[in-house]
Amino acid sequence: MNLQREMKKTLCILMAGGKGERLYPLTKARAKPSVRFGGIYRIVDFTLSNCLNSDIRRIYVLTQYRSVSLDRHIRLGWSIFNHELGEFIECIPPQQRNVDRWYRGTADSIYQNIHILQRERPERVLILSGDHVYKMNYNDMLAFHLEKKAELTVAGVEVDRKLASAFGIIGSDDEFKIVDWEEKPKDPKPVPGKPDMSFVSMGVYIFNTETLVKGVIADAKNSSSSHDFGKDVVPAMIGRDKVFVHNFKEANNEDGRYWRDIGTLDAYWSANMDLCEKDPPVNLYDPEWLIRTYQEQVPPAKTVSTSSHGSGLLNGTALNSIISGGCIVSGGTVSHSVLSTNVRLEPGSLVEDSVLLDHVTVGARAKIRKAIVDHEAQIPDDFVIGFDLAKDKERFAISPGGVVIVPRGISLG
Repeated sequence: MNLQREMKKTLCILMAGGKGERLYPLTKARAKPSVRFGGIYRIVDFTLSNCLNSDIRRIYVLTQYRSVSLDRHIRLGWSIFNHELGEFIECIPPQQRNVDRWYRGTADSIYQNIHILQRERPERVLILSGDHVYKMNYNDMLAFHLEKKAELTVAGVEVDRKLASAFGIIGSDDEFKIVDWEEKPKDPKPVPGKPDMSFVSMGVYIFNTETLVKGVIADAKNSSSSHDFGKDVVPAMIGRDKVFVHNFKEANNEDGRYWRDIGTLDAYWSANMDLCEKDPPVNLYDPEWLIRTYQEQVPPAKTVSTSSHGSGLLNGTALNSIISGGCIVSGGTVSHSVLSTNVRLEPGSLVEDSVLLDHVTVGARAKIRKAIVDHEAQIPDDFVIGFDLAKDKERFAISPGGVVIVPRGISLG
């Protein structure tokens, strides 16, 4: 089997049009896939890097909600494909060719773009989501799909059962054929022998094109459908078609199973905090599986000592943290935090267990704990965030997990 040849017969469609309502207010001015993550990246970079590293060079990105920043990021950071060799990445907003409406769901977005499949005529379609953080070689999944002679293969992964109600729960037989599917149940079924874990869909699909087209056309005719793959199309195929599950393993790490759906503020914060660990569960420094992005031209980050009135010499320090280019920690302290580009900390300031997006300024002696501070927020001198949640609630949104959300562009002075 020549996987490289088979992958060239596979078209990738990346879903990037969701509102990301549970990630609000970070998605107030941008689509969820274009939210900054891990200092220098956008969330979508992880899925696109998986594609590039898996030698997938024909990619359509389906956009819809507030897509300007996403379109710009892909244009600046991902225009690396050779069109003369048939390679491309293209952003496609709703065309409304066969219906006069926006996308109603993931399946409907494919239905409204059936003309692409008719034009490209791929043998298979790889459907991905633009809001997950993971490292996956899609060639492994394709090999499994071909070996099983499947009509649909779904990528699955074990997650904590407490979190599993947000996903489709998969049951399979000894041959990995899916025999049961329950979408977002209140009481998820555990993995046999692992009562604290559930086996869930990652929202990664390989369809035979003919099967996909039949499925979305039938779904479009169903007036009671929500037009979603996980809720409608896939469950309708169970027991009727050859539907299999591929057990996810991390690229370049046989024992790795790190996959995060960055769908909520708590999940976003937690995944960023994972990167600050001594041995992070997802390795950003693997030269064999680089995560690509677009970076603006900024000077290197630096920490400096500063004299402060009444406090003597204050050393700028950063421990167990990611500090992006353009950041200046001037006599402040950063601990277990992620700083995006061009963040400035003034003397005596403290940032711990927090995510600061680009162009944030933290004033002298200000303190921030367990917070997400959005783009261009200005924190004044002596201001305190995250130490008194009752007081914070008067000014900010607070996630169910107790993360304080400081909105974009706010000036608290």
